[in-house]
Parts: sequence; C-alpha cells; structure tokens
Amino acid sequence: MEVCGRASELLAVCVWLGGWLCALASTILPHWLSMSTELLAIESYQLGLWETCVVQDIGGMECRSYDSLLGLSYDLKLGRILMCASLATGMLGLLVTIPGMQMVNSCRDGDGGDGGGRQVKRTLVMLGGVLGVLSGILCLIPVSYVAHLAVLRFFDKALPAMVPRWEFGDALFCGWAAGFLLCAAGVLLLVTASLESGRRPRPRLQYRYEARGGELTTGKRSEYV
Repeated sequence: MEVCGRASELLAVCVWLGGWLCALASTILPHWLSMSTELLAIESYQLGLWETCVVQDIGGMECRSYDSLLGLSYDLKLGRILMCASLATGMLGLLVTIPGMQMVNSCRDGDGGDGGGRQVKRTLVMLGGVLGVLSGILCLIPVSYVAHLAVLRFFDKALPAMVPRWEFGDALFCGWAAGFLLCAAGVLLLVTASLESGRRPRPRLQYRYEARGGELTTGKRSEYV
C-alpha cells in the first residue's frame, strides 16, 4: 500500500507539472483565436492575451502588443487575471505537495514518534490537491469563456456572411488540456491522501535491553508510532 501511495503521488506530480507547463504555454502563446479572410488568403490573424499577430503563408510572422491595458476587451482582461492566478496557484500547490510526498525525507517521525510527522505530510498532500483542483478550475474558466464568445459571434446571424469570424486557436486546446490535467492531478492527490488516512500505521519492532542478575537479556516489543 505504501508503494502504491508513493507511485500515485509521483504520477500526480508528473501530471501536475505537465498541466502547469501547458497552462504557461497557453498564457504566453498568441493563438487563442485565429481568423483568415478570403480577400487576403495568404495572411491569417492570431489573437492572444498579450499581443496580436499576422501570419503569412511564406513563413513570416509579425506581432504587436496591445497599446493600452484599459482598452482591452472584458474577455482578455478576465483571461489575463485568471490565467496568471492559475499559474500562481499551481506553482504554490506544487511547492506545498513536494515536501508532503512519502518519498521525500521531510516531516518524518523519529524513533518513538507518535505519528505527528505522518499527519503533517498527509495534510500537505491534501492541501496541495485542493490547490491543484483550484488551479485547474481557474485555467478552465477563461479558456471556456473565450471559446463560448467565439461560438456566439461565429453563429451571429446579425453579421453578414462575408464578414470574417474568429475561430478556435491552438492555445485554447492547450488551455483545456492544462485545466483537466491540473484537476486530475489534484483529485489523485486527494484520493491518495484519503486512502493513506484510513490506513493504520504498522507496529515497529524495537529491542529492549534489561539487566537481570548481572546478565544482559534482549527482548522485543511492538509499539504503534
């Protein structure tokens, strides 16, 4: 059971790290929305949280940052805030989880301990799991909201058919993957910590030396730690 717990924690941390890197890539990349027009078939436009880019078929790409923060649309402001919050929460949760892993030699009981170190490690893992789920939710909200607005504008019948419309970019799919990976890692940590809390610690055999009648005798006793 202890080996399975260690493997589950290691798997959760690896999934967490992959999800966090995907969230970072989704935040940085200017490919949240893409648009191509029939008038300029050799060019396409990419929209991100921090800049807009013009991509040419010949391989050229020119990007320009937004001029004003206050002039941004509501969905871009929300995306910036929540994605940065997701990255910060994910990093904090990862830093909390690593010391609580069973394979890390920290917060362990010494000889004759009463299990306080085990309880601290379990608490750290559960706290990290909660932060992982929260980080995934914070990542899914702006990605899903931007995708929802893109769908509404794409099927808006009030706009003429010749008007180009924004479509899903690669960063949206990367953000969805990041959110689900972070949530999966957090849930796995919570399940592992819950199963660990229901397991009773094994008795540790200790040797006791007693002097009787000038002779040294050795005995064994089992104590719960």
